[in-house]
Amino acid sequence: MMLQRVADEGLLAPGRCVVVLYSGGRDSTCLLDLAVSISGAGAVTALHVNYGLRDAAAQDERHCSDQCERFGVRLEVRRPHRPESGNLQAWARDERYGAAAALALELDADVASAHTASDQVETILYRLASSPSRRALLGMRPRDGRLVRPLLGFTRADTTAWCSERGLEWREDASNESDDYARGRIRASLVPALRVVHPAAESNVLALAAVLRDEADVLDRLVDEALGGEDSVSARALRSIEPALRRLVVQRLADRAAASGMAPGAARRAEEIAALAEGGALDIGSGVRATVAGGVVRFGPTPPPAAHPRATTPQPPHR
Repeated sequence: MMLQRVADEGLLAPGRCVVVLYSGGRDSTCLLDLAVSISGAGAVTALHVNYGLRDAAAQDERHCSDQCERFGVRLEVRRPHRPESGNLQAWARDERYGAAAALALELDADVASAHTASDQVETILYRLASSPSRRALLGMRPRDGRLVRPLLGFTRADTTAWCSERGLEWREDASNESDDYARGRIRASLVPALRVVHPAAESNVLALAAVLRDEADVLDRLVDEALGGEDSVSARALRSIEPALRRLVVQRLADRAAASGMAPGAARRAEEIAALAEGGALDIGSGVRATVAGGVVRFGPTPPPAAHPRATTPQPPHR
């Protein structure tokens, strides 16, 4: 039973405060119901972000308000100002998690998102196509700091069945099935195509990700040993370790130096970094530069371009 499995995992616990990211869709409705059942209504706060991007946004917000009243939980609504340009999906994600983090800090709470096993498969396939790195295959973890994902062991079919059996109402977002975005194309085209290749394709992707996450824990310990708790590495040591471990060390240090916490592709520059001479430097993307000084390789922000002096027009000599 879903309720017992989620309770046993301990990501939601009686009396532990939790902020549920609540869109009003079936997955987040299922999660909100489980959170209330396990943590208790008094420990649950629902966060709804009304981006104003869809014609139905106001109706979605009203639905969430009605449902939270039914559940007996506090509802926080955010209505961020839509930017005039830029990546709307990235903006929406930053607004949602930024608001959740601030609320969680205020309440000393976890943040629960309704990512399912179906989302996990789509995430892995998207990252595999867009980011050629080992991490692309690891997928999302059940817990990342305060962020918990109690539904990762269940599919959308499972959450739909839960809501139907419980008589819970949800809102449908047509954009989820649209091919305007990469995630929609993966959901509508790639995943069904993989099922044709093998009916257990999704299960196999999830099983592989689970194995690789276990192996990643072992690799992380090797990186810890190689760094010895430092935020730098000796150039000689970097050149002497095996290429695979060298890539992992470089990736770890570059991620620490990146403002976003991630420097995709840094590992692919490991050989170039190891070959840097004393006093050398290499910009590796994501605003990160590797430098060698005193025999030590360090990673830090890429400095801004040097300002060029303004050109002046020569003046004729005074007579």
